[in-house]
Amino acid sequence: MPIKVNGVELCVETFGDPADPPVLLVGVTMLSWPDELCAALSGRYVVRYDLRDAGQSTFVDPDAPGYDLRDLVTDASELVVALDLGRTHVVGMGVGGFVAQLLALDHPDQVASLTLVSTRAVAPGPADPDLPDHAPQVMEQLFGRPGPDWTDRSSVVDYMTGSARLLSGSRGFDERDVRATAGAVFDRAGGTAKAQRASHLGTMFAAVDCKPRWRERLGEITAPTLVIHGDEDPFFPHGNAVALAAEIPGATLLTLPGIGQGVPRVTWPAVVDALLRHTA
Repeated sequence: MPIKVNGVELCVETFGDPADPPVLLVGVTMLSWPDELCAALSGRYVVRYDLRDAGQSTFVDPDAPGYDLRDLVTDASELVVALDLGRTHVVGMGVGGFVAQLLALDHPDQVASLTLVSTRAVAPGPADPDLPDHAPQVMEQLFGRPGPDWTDRSSVVDYMTGSARLLSGSRGFDERDVRATAGAVFDRAGGTAKAQRASHLGTMFAAVDCKPRWRERLGEITAPTLVIHGDEDPFFPHGNAVALAAEIPGATLLTLPGIGQGVPRVTWPAVVDALLRHTA
């Protein structure tokens, strides 16, 4: 369903009973969070949505966004108000973790708990000297190969499957799931190459102004925090999760052995159990 917030329209989907504790899932598109995973969070009112310039939310130009990271945070904050969620359990994955961290910092009264998945505390670009950066060999394989025809479904699904194979770790790659998700993301996004790239890769984050820094403020986070991260993540290596857990007061780190980016199906029993406990 479309919800108007902060001058844009966000495409939102919910699972469960609105009377249950709310859980806001932040990724690039709502399909960052598979249907079955959302449904498995029983006893929770799960809300997922497309960021602006992704999926079926307001689309202008992800290569030249007229907004910054704090606007995306305001989008999330106003969505909490528009849906009358009250204090909400916020879960951010990858670059969605940037939004989640800043929501907890700038709108602490809205955040009942915080969960950070496969993310880090510094914006796109070089990592801080004490943090591990993207694995060079994997990045060369990832971005050194020919890109797909972003307007052709089969080409995009093949390309995203290759990307997942590089990023998933030794235990995380599930080709059937990856192909199904890539096809579903393609079908929901706009027909242009820009729209497809933004929905699949979150390319707007390469152009969005993410300043000022927020890592130095992590000690201000008061929400109970769970950090979930694969120990074979080549994109945001595991040391980023260790730093988040160390710098956020009282945070707990759940390490997923043999896993790269994200929470593939093999991790769901552990991840769902941890999320249900954390959001109880």
